Amino acid sequence: MHRRRHYIYPDLDTLAAAFVCDLNRFLKETGEIGKTVHIALSGGTTPLSVFRRLAISTQTEEWDHVHLYWCDERCVPAEDPESNYGNARRLFIEALGIPPERIHFIRGEEEPEKEAARYSHLLLEKLPVEQGFPVFDWIWLGMGADGHTASIFPSELHLWKADQPCVATTHPTTGQRRISITGGVINRARRVAFLVSGKSKSGVVNEIVMKEGSYLAYPAFYVAPLNGNLEWYLDMDATSWM
Repeated sequence: MHRRRHYIYPDLDTLAAAFVCDLNRFLKETGEIGKTVHIALSGGTTPLSVFRRLAISTQTEEWDHVHLYWCDERCVPAEDPESNYGNARRLFIEALGIPPERIHFIRGEEEPEKEAARYSHLLLEKLPVEQGFPVFDWIWLGMGADGHTASIFPSELHLWKADQPCVATTHPTTGQRRISITGGVINRARRVAFLVSGKSKSGVVNEIVMKEGSYLAYPAFYVAPLNGNLEWYLDMDATSWM
């Protein structure tokens, strides 16, 4: 049975603190049983607050059993301020000293289609596989004001159902190339969490939750993990419709 939980917090700082608290518990529980954990990180602005907290609220040894990946990446070098991997590296990975062999990032400077194929192969090699798709323990997702998630945009909704783990996409406004995991990966994860903040997202959140308006056009609507474990971490601004 599909289970969707909504956690609503007064502001982004409180949301980030609560999410990191949940992550601390997850790291402790999985670490105690010696389980290797595979987590896919989100890009965008909301997760940056989470990353900053991770640097001061977790200890290096808590990550010893964790491998980190990315849901999507802009096709820019890691040193570019727009790089999802680069931001995570600067904000918490370097501070915690997580070793490179447990960091599996998308190479944004490479040719998009070739890099999507390489990253697809890497995921299939490193993670458990079900029906041709890698299975993450936890995927963190953001959502844009246009309803996109990872880097699957409404204008390329057909890519959600692609038969490969990763695809090259194009931002509909800027034309920027990106690389993204697909719906087959997202919906096979054991746990999926949306991190959404800001008034610009509230209308889309409302349409998705209430199944109203243009909800069928939003890639984020199609996030429905097969195991039913979906969580929305929201601030009050993102729920101003309630």
